[in-house]
Amino acid sequence: MTKENDSILVFEYFTASGEKDKSIISEAEALVFDLVNDLKDYSIDLVINRSYEDSVKDYENVNAILIDEDIISWLEDNASKFDKAIFIAAENNNNLYNITKILEENNVKTYTSSAESCLKSSDKYQTYEELFNIVPQPRSFRFKIDSKGYWKRAIENLHKKWQAEDPLTPLKLIIKPLMGVDCENIIFIENIEDLTLDLDKIFIPGSRILVQEYIDGESISVSLISDGKKAVPISLNKQFIELTGDEGLYLGGKLPYESKYKDEAFEIATKAVEAIDGLKGFVGVDLLINADEKDIYSVYFLEINSRFTTPYVGLNKIAKFNIGKTIIELIDGEISIDDLDISLDGEVEFRKVEDSLMIRRI
Repeated sequence: MTKENDSILVFEYFTASGEKDKSIISEAEALVFDLVNDLKDYSIDLVINRSYEDSVKDYENVNAILIDEDIISWLEDNASKFDKAIFIAAENNNNLYNITKILEENNVKTYTSSAESCLKSSDKYQTYEELFNIVPQPRSFRFKIDSKGYWKRAIENLHKKWQAEDPLTPLKLIIKPLMGVDCENIIFIENIEDLTLDLDKIFIPGSRILVQEYIDGESISVSLISDGKKAVPISLNKQFIELTGDEGLYLGGKLPYESKYKDEAFEIATKAVEAIDGLKGFVGVDLLINADEKDIYSVYFLEINSRFTTPYVGLNKIAKFNIGKTIIELIDGEISIDDLDISLDGEVEFRKVEDSLMIRRI
């Protein structure tokens, strides 16, 4: 039975906008349908592309709004008709911020992070500055790709400066877009001589990039639930990331992941989320376990994802609580974050295999 007069607008960016790329849509479908299943006790207005008409017709609590346009255009015309919303979108092209901004400007209550916090966490350098001296982070600097190639000399000078601080340890660099997801366009520079002007074929002139010292280690993440002020970690997740040549690929992960650095990772992730006001709902934090045990820091913060991330579909297989419903009740003030029972039962692995997202208990 659904709750009366409690309809919630639900959508996922790609499935609503009619994305055709199967490598993208498999993950998007898993996320949105897990969220719909979590919200079976609520009346839902689900905005989804018309091609999904047969997939949603059997949900008793779902009013399917079938569209043939991109979700942002649709929201600009229709957001004012709704009181509440919970949605899934990524930072690509500022989609996460733009959608949240439209909803807020139309006085729609959101069960996701605020527009301002999305903007801060989407911009990797702004996040770096916000969390400076709060959590350990790799040294980072922001550059603009110019059409004349001055950026190359600037990065070479930065490398020279950083290398001089520790001349006995060869310095490697990571170059990534200021706003990007899933290791998109991450470039690994093992030797500064490998830095060529070809970089502007990946990052067009005028775009901004983040240059970061490369720290060898193990890629992990922490999934958290936040009420906008206080955050609680749900699980430590191992990330399957492959650096091939000069390219980074996100391939999936497994959870919960046991590590002697779990408590430290939880503490850093919690500090990071609580330091940026307005992060709420499901939040992911990417971290790195340092391979150099002689370093002062065992775990480094990398970035915040102020949104539902892929581990959500894995957690839904083993969580002994309803994640989506918990978020709604938490932000509505029906429960306290201090009283959450976030127990898990089992382990799960998820991998991107060609055009599919494969999920299995292990």
